[in-house]
Amino acid sequence: MTAPKDKSADGAPGEFSLGWTVLLAALLGVTCGASPIPFNLIAFTVEPLSAEFGWSRTEIIFPATIYGLIASFLAPLFGWMADRYGVRPVALWSLFAFGIALAAIALTPISNDQTTLYTYYGLWIIIGLVGIGSTPVTWSRAINLWFFKHRGLALGILLLGTSIAALIVPKIAVWAIAEYGWRNMFAIMALLPLLIALPVAYFLFRDPTPAERPRAIGGADGRLTGMTLSRTIRGYRFHIMWVSITIVAGCYAGAFINMPTILADKGLSAQTAASVMGVLGIGILVGRLLTGALLDRFWQGFVAFPLLCLPAITCVILLGDDVSFMMAAVAAFFLGFAAGAESDLIAYLAGRYFGMLHYGKIYGSLYMPFGIASALSSILYAYVRDVTGSYDAVLIVAFFGFIIGGALLLLLGRYPDNFDVAPEPSSDALPSLA
Repeated sequence: MTAPKDKSADGAPGEFSLGWTVLLAALLGVTCGASPIPFNLIAFTVEPLSAEFGWSRTEIIFPATIYGLIASFLAPLFGWMADRYGVRPVALWSLFAFGIALAAIALTPISNDQTTLYTYYGLWIIIGLVGIGSTPVTWSRAINLWFFKHRGLALGILLLGTSIAALIVPKIAVWAIAEYGWRNMFAIMALLPLLIALPVAYFLFRDPTPAERPRAIGGADGRLTGMTLSRTIRGYRFHIMWVSITIVAGCYAGAFINMPTILADKGLSAQTAASVMGVLGIGILVGRLLTGALLDRFWQGFVAFPLLCLPAITCVILLGDDVSFMMAAVAAFFLGFAAGAESDLIAYLAGRYFGMLHYGKIYGSLYMPFGIASALSSILYAYVRDVTGSYDAVLIVAFFGFIIGGALLLLLGRYPDNFDVAPEPSSDALPSLA
């Protein structure tokens, strides 16, 4: 990755020239952090854990819900710490703790009793307690501080980390389980945050100095400006975003996780479903980059509403009785595209509508409904399938959910021109890895 040749209007170095190394480090932090890795490897533990312990599929997949819920409730706390102490100490310590906790799953007892299951769950609880600081909740704050004119594109590049993880983590997991067993797979996977993301972030990642920040995010005296969390919550925009995020995430996550079984119900083979999921991953990647670029040029409502309506087409296609590979691929691409768009939107809208002074707490509070709805959605989709024998009922609900969730963002209005200037948090630091 090389620094783009950009300059500001006055001839000073542009945002990418100043911040590209930080963006690279943050990209690797997201890729190897606690946002994508747990969800991309846990499905591959079903067969070996079932064979060794006799646990049900629900018992084996349940840690993803445990982790998702705990991380979601802690997101505002880690966001506050990033606001208070800076992103660098929070993100680096969380990467380190996440790697150690992930490796510790290799120590799951061999004995086959109920205590073993509870121990396994307990290790996942620890991941939830320490890992959220290595997710976009923290990294996106720094990128918002380095970028303004090209903020949408920079956030899109940052969030490509989850797409990259989706491409490499399953392959590593399958190889490691086949060669060394599922326990050692967790230890091997822990090397990603510990030996790749952490060293790069240690040397390349830092928060910008006041002089390096884009002028648009500060007041006349250079201090950051923005709304407090309490003032934000009292405003209508926060609640509109909260409801929109909950609806869209609740509709999306279940469709994503259950896509292979939805396609199996339509008569498509497992190999075909795997190819369709690859197309979905491409949709996420394209959605993140294109959405970011569009947000830099147009008001978010003109971007968000049409893009979040795309998965409604996905629902219509999947309601059909005869779904070909081509139609399934189109459905998956639209679903993935909208998923990439939503992830960009949460980080972008938090900064543009509420400012950067208390961004971490506010973003964490908006991440909470995203994480909770995503964690519960997969169970809801599966429950509807078990009760009714079909996914059609929940797909019909999701059709309207995607449209309503996107339309709500049209009510946010124009971006604020400025924010009340308030003192920045003091620079008391957490113990630093530097």
